[in-house]
Amino acid sequence: MVKNDFSLEQAMNISQFAGACEVSTDTVRYYEKQGIIQPAPRQGNGYRKYGDADIQTLRFVRGAQALGFSLAEIQAILPRLAEGKFGRADIEQQLSNKMAQIDAHMRQLKILKKELRATFALLTCKPELPVTTTQSTATDSGSGAGAAVAKKAFKKPVAKKR
Repeated sequence: MVKNDFSLEQAMNISQFAGACEVSTDTVRYYEKQGIIQPAPRQGNGYRKYGDADIQTLRFVRGAQALGFSLAEIQAILPRLAEGKFGRADIEQQLSNKMAQIDAHMRQLKILKKELRATFALLTCKPELPVTTTQSTATDSGSGAGAAVAKKAFKKPVAKKR
């Protein structure tokens, strides 16, 4: 999308606003519906009317998302930000919390990777043979990442005695 520069006095419709923020009009509507951004006032013709403050808010939202913040986390920050009650200490706390979440997720992913390697090492069936769900069901390893250790799973089916 083309980035547009609008003056503080120039009102924009939703297409112009979306273009200035480099998002789709559907994204703007979604954020309004979710309460992330305030619905824009309507002009006489029914078109939405956005201004520079709206651009700044939406750019903040997109920047926070790019740093890994969820819309719920962003939505909790926005009122304090709008009231001028969100200072450097608050920013540092939010960033520290997000880094701790990322560290925890990275630990979970390392466990998952280790479990995948272990499962791969346990594969004993021939590649051309199908595997049934009974053979491939594994217990939850408790890694928190939804991983499962497939101990002794994926083995060649044992022939039933007749």
